[in-house]
Amino acid sequence: MAAATTFVPVEEYLRSSFEPDAEYVDGQIQERAVGENVHSAGQGALCAWFQQQAKEGQIRVRPELSVQVTPTCFLIPDVTLLDRNSPIEQIVTRPPIAVFEILSPADTLKRVMTKCGQYERMGIRTILVIDPDGPGYQYVAGRIEPLESRAFDLPGSTARFDLDEIEKLLD
Repeated sequence: MAAATTFVPVEEYLRSSFEPDAEYVDGQIQERAVGENVHSAGQGALCAWFQQQAKEGQIRVRPELSVQVTPTCFLIPDVTLLDRNSPIEQIVTRPPIAVFEILSPADTLKRVMTKCGQYERMGIRTILVIDPDGPGYQYVAGRIEPLESRAFDLPGSTARFDLDEIEKLLD
């Protein structure tokens, strides 16, 4: 028999705090896979790389920032890049320039694909999935595929993604 799930109103989610942060999807609180060294190192390297480009690239770099992809769905990408010219929001409601998900052993393909689809429907043009033990992937048109290029300019900014350089920042 399936376990019953409890519906949580969006207002209750927004006034609650979770450790670590939890996502909210259509009335359900969902835990995030975080906390392992390899995941944290990847997040730090991405942030360090893009922070170097923040002003010149016209971006803001935010780890673990809530993104409201629909009125009843709040996701927390591992790293979010925002347009520096857009107003600052406590919870992002405009499509970011890019979002990055770093795979953890606890992640499932189904969950990652669902999140990427939600990001795409919001209008995010660059959705990257980084596997700390393997290649990088891009989510495009409902599919996840290996990156064609490990370095490219990010649409909507003058920032540049370069996986080889980011990997050099891993500690």
